[in-house]
Amino acid sequence: MVSGTTIVHAIDHKPKTSTDLKRLRNIAENGHVSALADEYSDDWNELWWARADGTAEIQPEIGPAEPGAAELLALKYSQYQERPPSGPWVVIRVDRWSGWSAA
Repeated sequence: MVSGTTIVHAIDHKPKTSTDLKRLRNIAENGHVSALADEYSDDWNELWWARADGTAEIQPEIGPAEPGAAELLALKYSQYQERPPSGPWVVIRVDRWSGWSAA
């Protein structure tokens, strides 16, 4: 979920090899992060990417600064409607946005 200068995502109940996730250990060690979204297409005129640089923290449950995050994810992803994610949550405070588009 993106809201203003905050990105929030949950570690959900989807089966994983381990609950000791490297991405969470990396954030705990160094909270400076980048999040990248991109679109690939065989039509190169449709290519784009967006990057958010900021500081991340891990929260065991979602706080009042990110109200409705679980509900918004449940609206977007049908698999969360019966069982919304409960965390832990990664909260990124974005300091810088950048991007590029072929169009």
